[in-house]
Amino acid sequence: MRTMTLFCLSSNLSPLPKLNPSSSTKSLPSITVTTGRRTLVSSLVMPFLLNLATPLSFAHQILDQEDNLVQLFKETSPSVVFIKDLELSKVPKASSNEVMQLKEDEDAKVEGTGSGFIWDKYGHIVTNYHVVAKLATDTNGLQRCKVSLVDAKGNSFYRDGKIIGFDPAYDLAVLKVDVDGYEIKPAVLGQSNNLHVGQSCFAIGNPFGYENTLTTGVVSGLGREIPSPNGGAIKGAIQTDAPINAGNSGGPLVDSYGHVIGVNTATFTKKGTGLSSGVNFAIPIDTVLRNVPYLIVYGTPYSNRF
Repeated sequence: MRTMTLFCLSSNLSPLPKLNPSSSTKSLPSITVTTGRRTLVSSLVMPFLLNLATPLSFAHQILDQEDNLVQLFKETSPSVVFIKDLELSKVPKASSNEVMQLKEDEDAKVEGTGSGFIWDKYGHIVTNYHVVAKLATDTNGLQRCKVSLVDAKGNSFYRDGKIIGFDPAYDLAVLKVDVDGYEIKPAVLGQSNNLHVGQSCFAIGNPFGYENTLTTGVVSGLGREIPSPNGGAIKGAIQTDAPINAGNSGGPLVDSYGHVIGVNTATFTKKGTGLSSGVNFAIPIDTVLRNVPYLIVYGTPYSNRF
């Protein structure tokens, strides 16, 4: 939610001095008042009206910033997906249909939610490894990922996400969904090596299952080190105060141009609440760009191939 500060305009005018009817003019400390009532009012009101120009201009700037933010969300949100981790009560029968239309009923229990973003037009989805860890390590065939998307025309649809590759060392994973018959909008990727502390950034995701949520903040720090799911360390993480909560994981952190600069992945939570403390982290997009192509082609990170 964007908070707008309302400026209260007030004018502290001193009581007007009494005029001497027999005098045509009277010199005052700040102005010269004539006996003409119209001239007196004009000399007092005009400076006040002129002083309104700056606050009104500032208000227009705020509205312009809000319009830009609304447009940024409209342009980037179609590239963000909603991921649900499902556990089936029994292994389904083999189907000739390659796309399994998952139903949230008594046969599928939602075990968690997360976010991701569209990598390319072929249906590759980038997210966090910890979002799909159960699917990646499934040995009994009961784990599924339901991916909800929006096509370029604004039509919502969902597909079963197939795990293509994952790298716990960087908390990254790639899903593949069947998008035949749909035109999807891949995210626009930016750079993270030229970020500066203080610049604006925005997180889009599905915190607590609330789809297409936008939160705003700034880049609070760079070059941070955060733990990875395999017990190692992810270096070079972006720190932000843009709220990131459960369900935001895997979603994009974007700059003011709508370019993805990181993958939201972790937050320090207030003890016992599970709520963000305002210290949140994203994997820099430069790291993602180095690793995801290998996950798509080989299914494993580059370091595992040698």
